[in-house]
Amino acid sequence: MRRGVRLGIDVGRARIGVARCDPDALLAVPVETVARQADGDADVRRIGEIAGEFDVIELVVGLPLSLSGQSTASTDDAVGFAARLTAIAPVRLVDERMSTVSAQHALRASGKKAKQQRPIVDQAAAVIILQHAIDAERASGQPPGRSLGIDEGPSPL
Repeated sequence: MRRGVRLGIDVGRARIGVARCDPDALLAVPVETVARQADGDADVRRIGEIAGEFDVIELVVGLPLSLSGQSTASTDDAVGFAARLTAIAPVRLVDERMSTVSAQHALRASGKKAKQQRPIVDQAAAVIILQHAIDAERASGQPPGRSLGIDEGPSPL
């Protein structure tokens, strides 16, 4: 298992959930919800600030595929956003199917009503994405998902 803090990123159209793990990559915890910017790069800058604060070794970005594993418009959006993040740190794309639904169920089970979930559901989804990734790396000994290089286009798989 590689040592170092990673950020988990759940890319949404309006908000971006951010989570981090400890340097031993044992546990993912929520960090912040960043407002998504339609134009400009304040969102990428903020994620860069968070990455610098925690001295991260990589960013783990959720790849929203359809249940059948096919690419969607959200997949292309997440890959495009992830490509912008490669200026901050190495990026790995990991399958995030059902992470937001799982996060909503967990928040509901903890007693949060739908309105209370809105500000934190993206962080909870980022925690699920990152925890799955670090657990997979621990089990396999291999980094999860696939690396996104700067020269790669929007093809997710």
